[in-house]
Amino acid sequence: MQPEVAATAAEPPAANGHGESHSTASFGALMLGSIGVVYGDIGTSPLYAFREAATAAASMDGVTPHAVMGVLSLILWALIVVVTLKYVLILMRADNNGEGGTLALMALAQRALSGRSSIIVLLGIISGALFYGDAVITPALSVLSAIEGIKIATSAFDPYVVPLTLVILFALFAVQSRGTARVATFFGPIMVVWFVVIAVAALPHIARHPEVLGAFNPVHAVTFMLHHGVIGLVTLGAVFLAVTGGEALYADLGHFGKRPIQTAWLYIVLPSLALNYLGQGALVIGNPKALENPFYLMFPDWALLPMVAMATMATVIASQAVITGAYSLTRQAIQLGLLPRFEIRHTSESHAGQIYIPRVNTLLLISVVLLVALFRSSSALASAYGIAVTGTMVVTALMGFVVIWKVWRWSMLAAAALIVPFLLLDLIFLGANLLKVFEGGWVPLALGGLVMLLMYTWRRGSRLLFEKSRKLELPLADLVAMLEKRPPQRVSGTAVFLTSDPNSAPTALMHSLKHYKVLHEKNVILTIETASTPRIDISERVRLEEVSATFTRVALRFGFMESPNVPKALAIARKLGWQFDIMSTSFFLSRRALKPAAQSGMPRWQDHLFIALSRSANDATDYFQIPTGRVVEVGTQVSI
Repeated sequence: MQPEVAATAAEPPAANGHGESHSTASFGALMLGSIGVVYGDIGTSPLYAFREAATAAASMDGVTPHAVMGVLSLILWALIVVVTLKYVLILMRADNNGEGGTLALMALAQRALSGRSSIIVLLGIISGALFYGDAVITPALSVLSAIEGIKIATSAFDPYVVPLTLVILFALFAVQSRGTARVATFFGPIMVVWFVVIAVAALPHIARHPEVLGAFNPVHAVTFMLHHGVIGLVTLGAVFLAVTGGEALYADLGHFGKRPIQTAWLYIVLPSLALNYLGQGALVIGNPKALENPFYLMFPDWALLPMVAMATMATVIASQAVITGAYSLTRQAIQLGLLPRFEIRHTSESHAGQIYIPRVNTLLLISVVLLVALFRSSSALASAYGIAVTGTMVVTALMGFVVIWKVWRWSMLAAAALIVPFLLLDLIFLGANLLKVFEGGWVPLALGGLVMLLMYTWRRGSRLLFEKSRKLELPLADLVAMLEKRPPQRVSGTAVFLTSDPNSAPTALMHSLKHYKVLHEKNVILTIETASTPRIDISERVRLEEVSATFTRVALRFGFMESPNVPKALAIARKLGWQFDIMSTSFFLSRRALKPAAQSGMPRWQDHLFIALSRSANDATDYFQIPTGRVVEVGTQVSI
């Protein structure tokens, strides 16, 4: 059975497009935390990105200095254009009251377009679904690539690579319940050391072959692409592995804030990555055989095992970036009506954006373990990587155009001039990655397609259920008029009836009158609204409207990044004149048992999928944080 959906959309004042983080933690702590969580993904790309790109480039003419310089130039300019310009300097200004990610961007664009937003919702669903594909592949690829470094020391470790990877992944997902703050405090210093070490290790190789510094000249990238045809596109698909943490960077904006993330990138992360890629290129120019694993071969033999250990820690941290991003994305999707209610636990008192969702954690772990067992090597998984991220980046660019045009109020031409070059680059990267569909790229597409189906089914089914329930309900004004003419027996206390339509008599109220034939002294028709901003000011939390002497409409407004706490919000109503006392208040919820209707707005299989999703939803009592001892549930059966 499914509790009645009691959330509706609200249209609050426009959000500040350049809001800062809502955190009480210090700037230094947030910057250190962002290095530990946000940049774990992109920070471990040197383990495999240059190797895969240079291997693809070498398939035409071998490992030549021209090919190496072309690959280096492509990687460096991808970091500069895609990550630095697009995400760090432009899209991070398109936050929704301090929150980032594709669904926050969708909410901004949706509000700006008013009623013409169905295409924006579709784009949001697509990008959100693809991000889950990225969140599954990143931990599998990152940890596998680190553990494979053991094989360079001795091939005797080869049989233990996959089992050891699985042990580490199980441990990673097991500590998620401790919260992002504790994880970031532990990971931050490790990642700072990681970035320093990978930069310093590259310096001797750059000194021996300083010509690699010429890779900053984009002519090398353009020349390489022009002379390599299809091989150039395949190489470009591998080059994209160097920037795959960009979307997680934006999704984790709410965890650490804009300025700490930007500062960490510009002064620590980008310089370290650039130096390391240049060092790998210099090594391969001097010794083409080093292409087997240029990252580890940059280090002397005595440092190999310590670097494997450090790389393992760094890749565990890389996984953290997309895991925390998946939590944020899920909560936004729930509040925006794209997914059923899941249990959400807050893990930080100083930062509201740090949460843990047990069900998402379990599903990610199962998916990651299956991927590792299926592909068994980082090179095989690299083929599956990229498509999800490039698809998300294309959608992000499209929604970014709408936000810059409508929310920032730029002219259409100016917005297009800013975004179209990034969009074209994203489309080129997407085309290059689509060449890998049959080699493993089908995995993120299949995962994304499944999540899209779930989101679309939940959104469509919820709308049909709302419309069907509305037809069966009596207008509240008519019911109140009838009760005033022929009042039933009164009992003391206050009754709160949760409903998604404040103008109709809630099903729980109708059934209460039918079965108990009594009415409380005070009756509240409660609607919970989800705003298209991440958070709502407390002064705007409660809206009261007196219907009659015994009936009051109350609307509670929550941002899509907030976890609704109904009793706490109702206590605010005391300032508005309503004497709320939780111990004399009963909350009435309609618990609906759904069954497929003969004539439905969806195919029969989709009806069954929606019913299954509704049964998996977290209980409304828990989700809205209502004390269970104050709840009365009234059962009804509804055909969907």
